[in-house]
Amino acid sequence: MYREIVAVGKSLYRLTLADPWLRLVWIVGRLSGRMTTMISDTYGSLCSRVGSLDSDLTFGILMAAVAIEAYLDARRRGLDIGAVRYEDLVARPLDTCRAVLEFCRLPASLAQLAVRALDVDSQRDSFIAKSKIGRFEAPELSPRTTAQLNELLKQYGVPLIGEPDILEGTLVCC
Repeated sequence: MYREIVAVGKSLYRLTLADPWLRLVWIVGRLSGRMTTMISDTYGSLCSRVGSLDSDLTFGILMAAVAIEAYLDARRRGLDIGAVRYEDLVARPLDTCRAVLEFCRLPASLAQLAVRALDVDSQRDSFIAKSKIGRFEAPELSPRTTAQLNELLKQYGVPLIGEPDILEGTLVCC
């Protein structure tokens, strides 16, 4: 599953305000590109191409770019995998669940159960529950930041901010 990349950046920024470890990564990443790389080595060099985290949105957008890059690479290597856009799932949950079930060769009759499961915040009892992190303000995206982030996104070969973001292999639900 993937989501519009700026929305991911904003969501993960809010998450850094709730999680002390992620907040530390965010703060250190703002100070030093070297520190960003050292911390990212813990996660398999995810951030090795970014340097310092120049904006409030860089961390989240970087995480999304890494995931999208891995997905696209898997498809290029011939894996039969599909993607689901979060925005499609929210707009048309039943149709999207049916498309996923069909892709997985599972009974479409399970779609309604899947939709009901989506109505529950899976993090509801944790410090990252939607009700808790949703109260934090998300940073705005300036034209300067957009240009910087698009330079980063080019390195990962993923759709740029402001471009259509439908990935190859996205399951069509309608």
